[in-house]
Amino acid sequence: MTASPPDTTPIRVVIADDQALIRAGYATILGAQPDIEVVGEAEDGRAAVDLAQRLRPDVVVMDVRMPRLDGIAATRLIAGPGVEHPARVLVVTTFQLDEYVYEALRAGASGFLLKDAGPAQLIDAVRTVAAGDALLSPAVTGALLGRFADRVRPSAPRPDDDPRLARLTPRELDVFAAMARGDSNAEIAEALVISRETVKTYVSRILLKLELRDRVHAVVYAYRSGLAVPER
Repeated sequence: MTASPPDTTPIRVVIADDQALIRAGYATILGAQPDIEVVGEAEDGRAAVDLAQRLRPDVVVMDVRMPRLDGIAATRLIAGPGVEHPARVLVVTTFQLDEYVYEALRAGASGFLLKDAGPAQLIDAVRTVAAGDALLSPAVTGALLGRFADRVRPSAPRPDDDPRLARLTPRELDVFAAMARGDSNAEIAEALVISRETVKTYVSRILLKLELRDRVHAVVYAYRSGLAVPER
């Protein structure tokens, strides 16, 4: 069962996949939704970057293995650091490998979905990513980054030494630490004895102060800053 479409302007989507049949299938599924508009299709990573720069879509549905430029490199050029008009990238692939998820997140992706997911999951994924939420569970992300901790956080800096973390109040640090563990808003509210609306407010402030786009990237940052330490 898909989430109810929001009462906003349509979500503008670009589909990037080297297989025409898959592109057509995605376009048919997504284009049938009243709140989603497919504005372009790309058969390789370079074309995806060109379309994203020209059309400025809300979401790019991105395959990983494509000619000319692979999906990870294309994601970095569309959603990575320093991009002037970044789009949110939903990586969709047949390869269920931690390495792909890790590299996609590092490149700036906001979601990760396997190609064997059903139409309803694809629709929900696009809506979720477009809304600024992370598709991949923060708990799963934390476990994943724990495996790659040496590359994510090679020097293990102290949280007290991080100037961006210094922007957070003690209460915001408590909420951020809970986010890094993968706790939901409900779990954070119960643990800190505050309302869920208050948690949402804290989460928004944390993402704003740390200049992060969603909760998944908050988990990535927590590991890189040393606030979160992977279990060995």
